[in-house]
Amino acid sequence: MFTVPEFTALQTAIARVREEDVLSALRGDRIGIQGLAALLSPLAEPHLPAMAARAAFLTEQRFGRTIQMYAPVYLSSYCANRCAYCGFSADNTIDRRVLTFAEAEAEAMILHQRGFQHLLLVSGEAPAKVGVDYLEEIARRLRDRFAALSIEVQPLATGEYARLFRAGITSVAVYQETYDREVYKQVHLAGRKADFDHRLDTPARAAAAGMREVGIGALLGLADWRAEGLALGLHLAWLRKHFWRTGLTVSFPRMRPAEGEFKPLKPVAERNLSQMIFALRIFDPDVGLYLSTREEARYRDGMIGLGPTRYSAGSCTAPGGYGLADAGGEQFEVGDSRSLAEVSAAIQAKGFDPVRKDWDAVFQAKGVRQEAA
Repeated sequence: MFTVPEFTALQTAIARVREEDVLSALRGDRIGIQGLAALLSPLAEPHLPAMAARAAFLTEQRFGRTIQMYAPVYLSSYCANRCAYCGFSADNTIDRRVLTFAEAEAEAMILHQRGFQHLLLVSGEAPAKVGVDYLEEIARRLRDRFAALSIEVQPLATGEYARLFRAGITSVAVYQETYDREVYKQVHLAGRKADFDHRLDTPARAAAAGMREVGIGALLGLADWRAEGLALGLHLAWLRKHFWRTGLTVSFPRMRPAEGEFKPLKPVAERNLSQMIFALRIFDPDVGLYLSTREEARYRDGMIGLGPTRYSAGSCTAPGGYGLADAGGEQFEVGDSRSLAEVSAAIQAKGFDPVRKDWDAVFQAKGVRQEAA
C-alpha cells in the first residue's frame, strides 16, 4: 500500500531546494522526486518559461500534436458524505436526482451526437443510489457506442472494479482531494470518504482489477499546492512501479464556486497551476494530464501544447443537464462553457489535433477474454 509522507516533510523537502537543484532538474532527462521538488519550489518560478518549453517538448515527443477530447455525464447528485467544499455534500439543500437507465443512456447519446467518443461517468458517493449493479448496467448499455468509458464515483473494492471492467468500463478516476491528513480531517466531516487511507489505496485497487487506466489528483485550494504536487509525484511513481501495465493520468482541479459557498483555504493562482503542470510533465513525460472546464477558456487556450493531453468541452455538472428540463443541482460552476466544436477550433488554431477517439473498444473485449482465460 502506498504511504504518503507527512505533509510537513514534503514542505521541508521543497524549502531545502537550492538554485542549482532547479537548474539541474531543467537539464535532466529523468529528474526523480528531488528534481520534482526543485521544480515545484519558489526558486523555480523565474524559470517558468524554460519549464514551459521543456514541458512542451516532452509532450509533443510522447503524445504528438494531439489532445484527446472527452465530456462528463453526471449520473446522480446524491451523496452520503459531508465534505465542506462540495456542492453535492449531504449538508447542502439542492435538487437531487439519480438518472434512470434510459435517462443516462439519453444523456450519453446527446454527447455522442455532438461528436464525443470518450465519456466520464460521474456521481456523488451514494452506493445505495448508484451502486455497482447500476454502473454495470450503464456500462453494458453504452460500451458498444463509445471508444472509452471512465468512472469517477465512490471508491470500490478490487472485485467490484473487475466486474465493471468486464462490463466495459475502461478507466477509473479517484482524487485524494488533499494529501494533508490534517486538512483532510478538517474538510471531510462524515461518511466513508472521511477514511483517508481507504481512499488513498483506491487507485491501487482499481489497477489491480485490470483497469486500462487509473487517474489521480488533488483538489487545489485545500492545502499547500507545492506539497500536493510532490505527493502526487510520489503516488504516481509508486503506481508506475507496482502497476506498470496500467496507464496513469493526473488531474488538476482547482476549486470552483459551488453550493455551500466554501472558500479555498489555500488559493491557487493560474501561475501556480501552470508551474505544477509543467513540473509533473517533466517528472513523468508519459503521464496523461487533464485540464477540465473548471478553468477559464483563456487559460485553457494558453496551455494548449504545454503539458495537458486531455481536454473536456461542453460540460455540465448536473445530472440530466444535457437533455432534461428538470436537471438536478450542479456540483460546481464550470469556467469554460464552450462547445466541442469551439474548443476543437481553438486547439486546431494552435496547430494541434483534437482527437475524439484514440483507441478501439475491441481492445477492452480482448483484455476481458485474456483475464477470463
